[in-house]
Parts: sequence; C-alpha cells; structure tokens
Amino acid sequence: MSNENCKPTTTDGGIPVASDEHSLTVGPDGPIVLHDHYLIEQMANFNRERIPERQPHAKGSGAFGFFQVTEDVSEYTKAAVFQPGVKTDTLMRFSTVAGERGSPDTWRDPRGFSIKFYTSEGNYDMVGNNTPVFFIRDPMKFQHFIRSQKRRADNGLRDHDMQWDFWTLSPESAHQVAWLMGDRGIPKNWRHMNGYSSHTYMWVNAKGERYWVKYHFKTDQGQRFPHSRGSRT
Repeated sequence: MSNENCKPTTTDGGIPVASDEHSLTVGPDGPIVLHDHYLIEQMANFNRERIPERQPHAKGSGAFGFFQVTEDVSEYTKAAVFQPGVKTDTLMRFSTVAGERGSPDTWRDPRGFSIKFYTSEGNYDMVGNNTPVFFIRDPMKFQHFIRSQKRRADNGLRDHDMQWDFWTLSPESAHQVAWLMGDRGIPKNWRHMNGYSSHTYMWVNAKGERYWVKYHFKTDQGQRFPHSRGSRT
C-alpha cells in the first residue's frame, strides 16, 4: 500500500498523531512531557485492555434460539411472551459456577444459565442452575459462599477445608450439596442437563389474580453424565 493510501494513526477522539513510535520530549534528548496526550492515552488503554474475569460463572458459552408457547397458560399470566403460539427470540448463556476460564468440564460444580427473552413488551431476563435448589437463602451469605468455592487469594489454590466449612456451618446448604455430590454435579454437556429458575416468580393474569411459579427447563436429549472414574470430586 502506498503512503498516499495509508490512514493516519489517531487518538481515541480521531485526531491524527505525529508518531506511534516516539514520545513527545523536550528537545531531541530531553525528558518526556506529561502533555503528550497520545502517550497517556496509550498507557491508559493498555492498562485496561485485559478485563478481569467475573467472580462466579466465569467460564461459559452462549447460543441464540427461540422460545415458543405450545400450551395455553393465559389463565395464569397476561404476559405477551406466554400467550398461546407466541414465538420469541432468545439469547442463552451456560456456565460453570466456581470454575474459572480454562477450567475443565469434569470439575464437580453446578452449571448455571441465563436467558434473555426479546419480547414485544421488552426484554425479560432470568437466571437459573441445573439443580432445583440452592446453597443459601439469604443473599448476605452469597459473597462468602462464592469465596469459599473459589481459589484462595493468598496462594491461588482451591481450599476444600474452606469449602466444607461453609457448607457445614450453613445447614440450609445440605440439600444442594446432596444434589452436587450426585450425578447432576457433573453433567456431560450443556445439552444433556435440565435447568431450573433460581427464583420463584409471580405471574399476574388479566383479572389481576396472582400465581407463584418456578420455571423447569427439561432437556429433550435426556440427562447424561460422564463416567465418574474420570471426573474430579
């Protein structure tokens, strides 16, 4: 490409810069000046270009699809997305919970998911897990629970004592721990597991009557699990 056709290097604001290789200095051999805006901008961008992974649910994958109502539930809800025959575009993300990016699929770990329904009345968002219960009830415990399942900050290692300390000191975790230590603790893949809404939702029908529901997403492929001998406990 000839020099005439080369586009100039610019700042984030689109202003052409003199050089992408040399900082602005006081004279040929002088110190670098702080008012070299392009240099400061480059350092700031470099410092922020690696986005830290999220605490739980760091490893995941997503897919676009659609949700279509096949039965009449209008007796219980007036929401447009749940009216008979309505087809709604969706975006869904599946994830592990404690596993970080690059962690193996064979770790014993709940699988989470989130769904975004692009309805005619606005976006409808939902989160869930592959188990119908959860470790805690009070959200005050959530950050403590996640820390107990992740790597330690001081040595970067998983701590099973910390993990089990939280579970044994939180009796409400017992039911979920039983699910986790069963087959559903290590599903074969995203396609071969069920999903359940983490929360109970309130449906309101056209008469203003209220109903409490939980969502169950049952896989058409059946639930499958890897051989336990090859899975980490």
